[in-house]
Amino acid sequence: MILSGARIFDGVKLREGASLAFHNGRIAGLTEKTGTNLGGGILCPGYVDIQVNGGGGAMFNEAPTVETLRLMAEAHGRLGATCILPTLITAPIETFQAAVNAIAQARTEGVKGIVGLHLEGPHLTRAGAHSEALLRPMTDIDVDLYCHAARVVGCLKITLAPEVVSDSQISKLHQSGVIVALGHTNAGYDRCRVAAKAGATVVTHLFNAMTGLHHREPGCVGAALADPRLSAGLIADTEHVHAGLLGMVWRAKAGTDRLFLVSDAMAVAGTDQTDFILNGRKVSRAKGRLTLADGTLAGADLNLSAAVRNMAAAGVPLAEALAMATRIPADIIGRDDLGRIEMGGPADLIHLSDDLHLLGVWRGGVKIA
Repeated sequence: MILSGARIFDGVKLREGASLAFHNGRIAGLTEKTGTNLGGGILCPGYVDIQVNGGGGAMFNEAPTVETLRLMAEAHGRLGATCILPTLITAPIETFQAAVNAIAQARTEGVKGIVGLHLEGPHLTRAGAHSEALLRPMTDIDVDLYCHAARVVGCLKITLAPEVVSDSQISKLHQSGVIVALGHTNAGYDRCRVAAKAGATVVTHLFNAMTGLHHREPGCVGAALADPRLSAGLIADTEHVHAGLLGMVWRAKAGTDRLFLVSDAMAVAGTDQTDFILNGRKVSRAKGRLTLADGTLAGADLNLSAAVRNMAAAGVPLAEALAMATRIPADIIGRDDLGRIEMGGPADLIHLSDDLHLLGVWRGGVKIA
């Protein structure tokens, strides 16, 4: 199949005047031949969303099963995220074990769009929307369990607070292939920099549930912005992070490919639902916000097309904004076959209008939305 009539973003730059061919679910290359005319807009790689709590009416925490993973992958696929990293927030060990088994089974059954597991907690100090009663320091038994889980799920990302995890534990996780992220933390600048030296490489939802930027104590935010070893995820919904700050953050990390977009989506993603249950508590959806009864933000009501639009509106160059939702998060989880348009790569594609609204989605060369 050949798609023509749109600019092509290959993961790095925008190309004019070319068409894209794919065959048997794989990219066959750029061509001058014409095919299905898209009538303008931008053809680019499918989004890679590495922080997704739920979708299609289901929450992974509430039902860590293959069926939930299918619902999430299908819902986010329709929203343009052709690959997702399901997130399990702080939960009992039995729920974690069920989640690992579900990811392993999904891999065996070939569920499309699931690329591993993100474990957010329980080794945190700032609860946010998490269950505070379940938060605890990491033990060496936990480390061994996570190193084993990484081999089972293929890609394991763990968000932790470095003040309740030792440098040797971070190092062992990193050496075992676990992606160590900092978040939900009271740790200061120096502790976060030391954790990065030990092997932490990511900061989860920058600014939220962490020590902020202060002129005498730059905090976790300052470490994320200053340390080139750390990549930072951004919930660019203008609720979690003010619209006026989005461009400032990009300029602080510009040129390093160390800033990426996440949806932090919940069960309501891809649906018209107005509420859902998270760890026994009701979360309400209204005016672009998801909140607990006390007003605490509980995930985001966001898709990555909207996040890209918000970054572009903040002055981020279009190619950079698109890369933040495609190639950069793919690279962070070690998947250099995703988030770009390359010969032989998967034909996971989205078609955006010139004003960055989603018009079409292909996963493995098959149009799904």
